[in-house]
Amino acid sequence: MEDEEAEAVLRTVGRQIKLWREATGLKQTELGDAIGYGADMVSAVERGKRIPRPDFLDKADDRLGAGGKISAMKGDVEQARYPKNVRDLAKLEDESVEMGAYSAFHVHGLLQTPEYAQALYETRRPSYTEEEIDRLVAARIARKVVFERVPRASLTFVQEEATLRRPVGGKMVLRQQLEHLLEVGQLRHVEIQVMPTSRADHAYVSGSFRVLKLRGGKTLGYLAAELRGQVISDPREAQVVEMRYGMIRAQALSPRESLAFIEKLLGEET
Repeated sequence: MEDEEAEAVLRTVGRQIKLWREATGLKQTELGDAIGYGADMVSAVERGKRIPRPDFLDKADDRLGAGGKISAMKGDVEQARYPKNVRDLAKLEDESVEMGAYSAFHVHGLLQTPEYAQALYETRRPSYTEEEIDRLVAARIARKVVFERVPRASLTFVQEEATLRRPVGGKMVLRQQLEHLLEVGQLRHVEIQVMPTSRADHAYVSGSFRVLKLRGGKTLGYLAAELRGQVISDPREAQVVEMRYGMIRAQALSPRESLAFIEKLLGEET
């Protein structure tokens, strides 16, 4: 596990399952047989060493007669599945009234399809396990609630042209990804812009970053990194990040031109 908060949640859930199991007089093997899991999995869950799936919790709740008390912990367990840095970033996104993101190397996480995200994580070296990939993809897709929450946040994205041409996962995955960008780009509170490779003027070429304006007026910067992102909270530094993002948006194609550009790329893929 990556953090104490998630470990505490899993230990609490495991302890509750163990107490309910012992109260019914079942052994770990017997509970496992009854719900379709091995005794090793039941043991690992009770010790807080494995993250139980919703199906595990629902079946355990039913077999142990917990009356929904075990199933009720699914939300907490789902949050614990996500890496701490993802949970922290999701909190900032949830508090944002306005967010701008520049992506230099791949399609921004909030814009990715599940297939694109899966393929992206599969290319990582050293390799993730299948369980880690499932966990990371689920975390990334769960953050898409930022598009749906009310009141709507204003969301803008600037994508480097190269990110829209790189066939992550193959041509079909890329095509689905481009189609998804066109759909999202039609939302009234979302604007997607493309930075053409041919642009000579470019305000920032050092990597991906974000600007987040929170409720209450505070502005934060966020510098993306492979292993750990960095939140920029100093007002002067955040102002520099915001200024650069504004310049990049001015240098990129307009939202209307960008959608036309993406449609053109889709035509090239046929």
